[in-house]
Amino acid sequence: MFKLLKRIIDLIIASIALIILSPILIPIIIILKLTGEHEVFYFQKRIGYKNQAFNIYKFATMVKNSPNIGTGVITLRNDPRVTTMGKFLRKSKINELPQIINVLKGDMSIVGPRPLMQESFDFYNDKVKQHIYDSKPGMTGIGSLIFRDEEKMVSESEDPKFMYSQVIYPYKGELELWYQKNASLITDFKIIFLTGWSILFPSNKLSNSFFKNLPPRTF
Repeated sequence: MFKLLKRIIDLIIASIALIILSPILIPIIIILKLTGEHEVFYFQKRIGYKNQAFNIYKFATMVKNSPNIGTGVITLRNDPRVTTMGKFLRKSKINELPQIINVLKGDMSIVGPRPLMQESFDFYNDKVKQHIYDSKPGMTGIGSLIFRDEEKMVSESEDPKFMYSQVIYPYKGELELWYQKNASLITDFKIIFLTGWSILFPSNKLSNSFFKNLPPRTF
């Protein structure tokens, strides 16, 4: 019953969002087509529901072939591979909005663990890999909410790959397993609210007060 209600809510929210956001999305599509790499969308293979691969939609923010340049799948703050328009889209998180299409298609949900590329997925331990995508991946989730400033953390690290594999991903895995155990419509609505709140007020720390039983953070 929960999955059916979640799917109905996903369709309602995604449809309304697409209509409301069209005055923003259409100009961005035009600007991207006329500037930078002249690419509007970026399609990338991600791990999804039950560990099956799918193509995720994003606005193009980086130069072509960027996964094979520089730091590869790891994106740093002020990454030289990011285009001028891409910097704005990434900072505002607008680059993620085309994933509304993935939600309408049924590849994703509004709330769930973020879908990862295989290289990033491999940072998780076996337990996390087996269960993280027991629910559909989401446009937002507890992991992406807590690690909203992930690029800054990685950029300030002396070893970005170590920061990802040994610090961020072990804890992010615990967060996503927490979500699997606590998934409910109430939890989803809290995450949606906090995601919107974080966009408006990036420095807020409401997440810990909303979810008092999150796995303890040691860094």
